[in-house]
Amino acid sequence: METYCNIPLRERNIVLIGFMGVGKTTIGQLVAKKLYRDFIDVDQEIEKIHNMSIPTIFQQLGEEYFRKVEKEFIVDICTNTRLKIISLGGGAYLQEEVRNVCLSKCIVFFLDLSWDSWKDRIPLIVNSRPLLKNKTLEEIEELFFKRRDAYSLHNSRVSMNDLDPEAVADQIVKSVKWTWEIYEPND
Repeated sequence: METYCNIPLRERNIVLIGFMGVGKTTIGQLVAKKLYRDFIDVDQEIEKIHNMSIPTIFQQLGEEYFRKVEKEFIVDICTNTRLKIISLGGGAYLQEEVRNVCLSKCIVFFLDLSWDSWKDRIPLIVNSRPLLKNKTLEEIEELFFKRRDAYSLHNSRVSMNDLDPEAVADQIVKSVKWTWEIYEPND
């Protein structure tokens, strides 16, 4: 099994984490394009494999089943692929095994959006997010800040409050290229 040090920095997958609806998929697609890499949205891949939406998986098979499948998929992709941009679902990173594999084999970017900026997005995403259904604003806020604790374990944080997706993607690409040059310069 490979350890952290054995995967060259330039070949490591880049993983985007953050609360649901912050823009991980949009930004991930932009970063992938800019770095000429394949993009993988974990939730979309699980939907393809099961031929059903995430809300339907939650409803028919349960959250526990979904989290197990999600964890196995992420561990597999982080362990057995390189040069990918990977967007994790908002709850995936709460699982210790997921955090460990991402931090040991990939470069993890936390896409950070303030509560005040994020809550404006609720009407746009509430129907497609099973964990937001029938929750009060206070309950959603509690979930938001609870998950922030897990997200605090990352390689780099990007504050997104006043940035558009293109600017966030540019910031990630610039950060990654700078890191490559510092730690693995091309001779």
